Amino acid sequence: MTVSPSAQIVAAAAATVSVRDADGRELTLRRMTALDRLRLFKAIGPVLSQNNAYLGMAMLAASVSMIDSVPVPPPVTEGQIEALVARLGDSGIAAAAAALAANPAPQIGSAAQGN
Repeated sequence: MTVSPSAQIVAAAAATVSVRDADGRELTLRRMTALDRLRLFKAIGPVLSQNNAYLGMAMLAASVSMIDSVPVPPPVTEGQIEALVARLGDSGIAAAAAALAANPAPQIGSAAQGN
């Protein structure tokens, strides 16, 4: 049975990765969708969207969907992004970066099938 590209996109968006940071917290991460990234750009504004270091850290923080099985709502303002980064701290950001790097996004569509 062939899975449709739409079903692949939905499954990829719903996929999560769990990791434990150096502080012992369990972080659940999900890859950001195009819409998630668009909303993040809107939240941080045009100037900070061009700051690669800030954007990278904001994207890592926004990828965290749960901390110790407690849901974390997606940040929608610059203040919420900074509060989440502060809550995660260096160990949480580092764990999120390592987990996402170790679990690359699945390829969707014909490019992944070699067509």
